[in-house]
Amino acid sequence: MAKASVDQDSCVGCEACVSVCPTSAISVDGGKASVDQDTCVECGACVSTCPVGAISL
Repeated sequence: MAKASVDQDSCVGCEACVSVCPTSAISVDGGKASVDQDTCVECGACVSTCPVGAISL
């Protein structure tokens, strides 16, 4: 698997991914989510939580 990545054009900044990330690798800045690649453990929790499908592994 690969690290999570966010499609900035699709992200709506709802922060749903922030609360489900077990390693706190996701933050929302400027209304868009971003993933700390060094902290991401590729669990996929954010992918299944994103209501607009903006996150992929």
